[in-house]
Amino acid sequence: MGRDKNPATPPSLLQTLQWQYRLTWRLAAEVHLPALTDAACLWQPAPGSWTVRQSADGKWRPDWAVPEPDPAPPVTFGWVTWHLLWWWSGLLAAMRSETPAAHDEVAWPGSAEGVVRQLEILSVGWAEVLTGLDDADLERPFAYPWPEPRPLRIALAWANSELMKNIAEIGCLRHIYEMKTRSRPEEC
Repeated sequence: MGRDKNPATPPSLLQTLQWQYRLTWRLAAEVHLPALTDAACLWQPAPGSWTVRQSADGKWRPDWAVPEPDPAPPVTFGWVTWHLLWWWSGLLAAMRSETPAAHDEVAWPGSAEGVVRQLEILSVGWAEVLTGLDDADLERPFAYPWPEPRPLRIALAWANSELMKNIAEIGCLRHIYEMKTRSRPEEC
């Protein structure tokens, strides 16, 4: 990531949030997402893992329960990438003053290639939204994903945190999956 032209001038909060997003997305796009395979997406790291399953209508749907079990179950790459598609598309819709889709309206695309392609599309859309903001926008009220509006800067910081968390989950799963398939492929 580049340096500021004038190091004496600290970056604005918006510039910092934009930089943080770009850094996190690079980790996803350059390291973890290219390693996904169809088999990896459906691999279950433990019995009872939440995953995505093809339903009778041919769509891939996530395991879901309300309220969420405590402790939460382990999840698959498929489930984490579905979750990422769901919240990120919802946030983008809200930023565009559209109605976000409910979790049961967002299907997993059915393949590693499809999910990576959809995440890349969301990334481009999110980068466009971030580029279109200015510092004054950070204080405007914004409700998604909460019922009560908060300053937009809180939603942007949440989005960066959620993206980092999801990418870290994918990275951890990837390392475990690769270690297991290298040492004992018959167990996967």
